[in-house]
Amino acid sequence: MSAEKHSAEEFVKRLEAMTSPTERATIRRYFEFGKDGGGEADFAIGGFRMGDIFNLAKEFVDMPLDDIDKLLASPIHELRVGALSIMGKQFTWKKTTAQRRKELYDLYMRRTDRVNTWDLVDLSGHHVVGGYLLDKPRDPLYKLARSKRWWERRLAMFATLHFVRKGDLDDTFELAEILVNDQHDLVQKVVGGMLREAGKTDRGRLKAFLDKHAGTMPRVALRYAIEHLEAKQRKHYLELKQASA
Repeated sequence: MSAEKHSAEEFVKRLEAMTSPTERATIRRYFEFGKDGGGEADFAIGGFRMGDIFNLAKEFVDMPLDDIDKLLASPIHELRVGALSIMGKQFTWKKTTAQRRKELYDLYMRRTDRVNTWDLVDLSGHHVVGGYLLDKPRDPLYKLARSKRWWERRLAMFATLHFVRKGDLDDTFELAEILVNDQHDLVQKVVGGMLREAGKTDRGRLKAFLDKHAGTMPRVALRYAIEHLEAKQRKHYLELKQASA
């Protein structure tokens, strides 16, 4: 494949080919290369299957960083989906060097303002952020966990999925201690979800966390966290929550 076909412009052309004339006009209107886009409203074009965008991202897996950044700058949600899908695939690609993985991580962390919905966080936050920090200090996650932006707090928690899959649970539980009473439901859900995943490896540690927090943590987080416990245990923790209400 030629270098041109790895560009942001070519990605947009290929995406346009999947759309109706009205959708193509919207993409052309709002995709402006080199524009920051950070202060603009987000637009979802619609009419796409996410699988089509993910398949297109596979073809553009070696897109240069500057072009990925152009897609991230767009106010169009689907283009940012493409950018983040490419980043995750490029990070885990066997041909990707350690230096490029660092560059992908740096770009991701510099552009967290563009990763501002739950689905964008979940596309590749665990690969790019969690994957990069696996063998490094995790301080950046604790900074994110204290962010005023709810999606950065969600990212802090979701990135630990990479650690959990490697049997490393410490940061999941420590970050959950920070975020357990977060006021945003999309942070509550990821806290509960990551506790659930960590509990698959260490049920005792999950139960110890719940013994401490079940009575006061948000119900949505609690329900996610206990999802794979036995019925009797689920009832116990829900009763603790009810008793404290």
